[in-house]
Amino acid sequence: MREILSDIDRWRSQGKRVAIARVVGIEGSGPRDIGATMAVSDVGEVAGSVSGGCVEGAVVTEALKIMGVSSMPAGGFTFAMGDLGGVDPEAIGCPTIQTFGYSDDEAFAVGLTCGGTLHILIDPDLPDFYDELEENIQNERPFVWVTVSSLNPAKAGDYEISEISPEGRDAFSLSGELPVLGASMLVYEDGTHTGSLGRDDLDLVVIRDSLGALAVGRTDLRHYGRNGQARHQEVGVVLEVFAPPPRMIIFGAVDFTAALVRVAKVLGYRVTVCDARPIFATQDRFPMADEVVVDWPDRYLNNYLDSLSERDAICVLTHDPKFDIPAIQKALQSKVGYIGAMGSRRTHRERTERLIARGIPLETLEKRVSGPIGLDIAARTPEETAISICAEIISKRTGRSAVSLSTTDGSIHDRT
Repeated sequence: MREILSDIDRWRSQGKRVAIARVVGIEGSGPRDIGATMAVSDVGEVAGSVSGGCVEGAVVTEALKIMGVSSMPAGGFTFAMGDLGGVDPEAIGCPTIQTFGYSDDEAFAVGLTCGGTLHILIDPDLPDFYDELEENIQNERPFVWVTVSSLNPAKAGDYEISEISPEGRDAFSLSGELPVLGASMLVYEDGTHTGSLGRDDLDLVVIRDSLGALAVGRTDLRHYGRNGQARHQEVGVVLEVFAPPPRMIIFGAVDFTAALVRVAKVLGYRVTVCDARPIFATQDRFPMADEVVVDWPDRYLNNYLDSLSERDAICVLTHDPKFDIPAIQKALQSKVGYIGAMGSRRTHRERTERLIARGIPLETLEKRVSGPIGLDIAARTPEETAISICAEIISKRTGRSAVSLSTTDGSIHDRT
């Protein structure tokens, strides 16, 4: 979304209408994740992408149709309302779902090995809270953009009372209307929200789940009953998470650090390098780091204990007891999702003994501290080591075993 904001602002300043197309569902492989966004002006200008190029043209045409545009100005193109199956006149001005299937040839052209299906929500107008949404993105304020992405009206016989979640609901009902496709709201860390899905009971449950998605920084697709009942398929809701980049804090301005900074930046981390030795901790040595700090690790961490989350990582590369013992001890007081410590197996055994002597249980160290750091891929160079470290971070975050895909079965992607 961030990359298309300037285009949207320019079109709005020119008095143009803007439609938004977003990926809200994927079956099989997909070139873009849920939340991928494309904007279309009412004169056919395009910003962003919802695929690798296979369906963009069709999405533009559908967006123009539901905006009520029947022809383009000179230099553009014209289409009849019957193109691509036409559009119901009553659907003009209303959000709609379009489904696009990839053939194997199309998938191969955008770098996939097999075909899949994209479900794209096209809204002919920007949301009422667009200015607030844009401000949140620009200021990196964490929030969730919640959108009703599918409707599948159920009958009372589709439900079993025993399956209804008891949280906040003492009695089962199918009362009230379904929400409207495309209804949306913004949910913030403190539980406040802007907008509504149109049903208070559904809002309550979705806000709760949005806070969970925001905590782990992962966009999600959920389904509910119209009253917020769990494990039912009446209402599909996309919880699109907008959060600041995850942090990686690297302790130790050593030869492996520059390589780790480079790989971490490719993965989208905001990277801090911290070392108590000013001669080594310089921006010139680590130009790709977002921040280079001269400080003792434990003193630096003390300022960030409450802000670190499961999305973040701490890598201790000093393999020097006077630095890494205080760093690990302080890191364990945070909720950081990954702690890794460099060194040989002997070094890590000695480090573990020192940490136990300081009162840290062995089971805590085994559960939370990865040492020696990285996956066992026989890495030797700084670059190979950086890849092994980042691969281990991904493995820990996803809960996947770090083995070759050729030795496993099943989906190679996590199912949202």
